[in-house]
Amino acid sequence: MPTISIMYPAMPADIGDVLPYARIAENTSGRRLWLGQSFTIETHAVFAALTGMGVDIGFGTAVTLMPLRHPMTAAVNARSIAALSGHTYISGIGPGGKELQHRVNGRPYDKPVTATRHYIRMMRSLLDGERATSDGPWPTEGIEIQKMDAPDVEIGVGVLREPMARLAGQAADWAITWLTPLTYLSQRLLPAMQQAANDADRARPRIASVVHCAINRPGRDLRQVALKAVGPHLSSPHYSDMLNQAGIPVDRTDPPASAQQIIDHNLFATGTADDIASTIATYHQAGIDDVIINVCGLYMHEGAGAALRDLTAITSAYNRRGDR
Repeated sequence: MPTISIMYPAMPADIGDVLPYARIAENTSGRRLWLGQSFTIETHAVFAALTGMGVDIGFGTAVTLMPLRHPMTAAVNARSIAALSGHTYISGIGPGGKELQHRVNGRPYDKPVTATRHYIRMMRSLLDGERATSDGPWPTEGIEIQKMDAPDVEIGVGVLREPMARLAGQAADWAITWLTPLTYLSQRLLPAMQQAANDADRARPRIASVVHCAINRPGRDLRQVALKAVGPHLSSPHYSDMLNQAGIPVDRTDPPASAQQIIDHNLFATGTADDIASTIATYHQAGIDDVIINVCGLYMHEGAGAALRDLTAITSAYNRRGDR
């Protein structure tokens, strides 16, 4: 059944700042808190701390970066959170940009999609109690991890374009999207994913979509809020190309104008709390399994209080719809 869940909108520096978002997640249909890659307090440490504080929810990453972890480390981290929380854990991964790959590994991946395929394969083998063989950029001598009784770890992959969508269809449990229009999802990514899953004789992965949003309140500069949320993405050739293909005419040399475009096309969801709840429902109607609500633009532009106020209003409005 389609659900909603919560994205913590920043790199955490204090567990007390994260706790209110986890408490809101407890009252959502998905009962899951998502974090991205953190270079402040490490993501998995945040999840472990929240569990120790009595938060009874699942967790997920959207996404952590492959160059920073060997697949064995990723598998142990993921299973640790599943075991500690008592809930299925979604380990969302992504290869990151070429610059990061070069800085961390000394060279970029020759083929990022292929590297991601190797990474998923090694993680899955280890989590299933099998010996992982030498594969791709992570040579091994047949590593394995000790079996233990714990909830499942489901592997997700960040999906932007068709090659990664096909990989998700072949090998992942989840496809995780960010700043992806519904038309592009339904017309390009979903068919590629479904065909790959059919060819691999497996079920299509579930889809989690991060949806950026802010209530249109008096005096609020929504363009600046959207720019704070996704400005670097709007300047990226990969994202600008995808958005233009989806019919949203962004110009990566003009991020403020592009921010207005994603507002005008409701990719950055705004209006009243009820309007945003209705937008979330359209994602579910299009086949999205989990909508991850992200108020990072508000957090960065107006602060934590404004972000929590809107997040509470939006989740309450969605819950009133009965779409759980």
